[in-house]
Amino acid sequence: MARRGPFNPDLREQLAEEAARLIRDHGIQDYGFAKRKAAARFGVSGAGALPRNSEIEARVLERQRIFEGGEHDQRLTGMRELAVDLMAILEGFEPRLAGAVLTGAITVSTNLELHLFTDAPEEVVAVLQDHRYTVRNCQRRYRYNSQETVIVPGFRFKTRGESVYAFTFPEKGLRRAPMSPIDGRPMRRVDRAKLVALLEPA
Repeated sequence: MARRGPFNPDLREQLAEEAARLIRDHGIQDYGFAKRKAAARFGVSGAGALPRNSEIEARVLERQRIFEGGEHDQRLTGMRELAVDLMAILEGFEPRLAGAVLTGAITVSTNLELHLFTDAPEEVVAVLQDHRYTVRNCQRRYRYNSQETVIVPGFRFKTRGESVYAFTFPEKGLRRAPMSPIDGRPMRRVDRAKLVALLEPA
């Protein structure tokens, strides 16, 4: 029987831990799905008991530190270095890195997410093809507020063993970031210079 009742911080913590385990061990990228799956395993119903995505992400990062250590750091550095190289190729489109490769909460199935800004997406294809990437069309739904959701077109390709998704926002979109699915705030995005700074030894 599903459990309902007043807020239980211990149960909420257990759900966050289970969702983080599912994300890390099974490569689930949808935090909402992982949260619902964890709730089903514990027989919990009602949104009040569910942890926030930011709580789950914090536990994903903690699990990575404990169980993966250097292996996680090595892959994260490799993905960020790949982003630096791709952003140089795509510099004409004001590229920004977003998503798990920026936050560090990567899993085995994490894709590299780049945001490009252009009113002529076909020019992105031309640049990528000039560098001999095999490009496929894709799209992703981004939320800007509780009432505005936009489907953003993009392109996907593989390189160095990683899947890359480059989404093309209008040029004016550079000044307005969509909401993060983790904390509901404007999504964090960094340019190439800031990403290079992240890669420098502390």
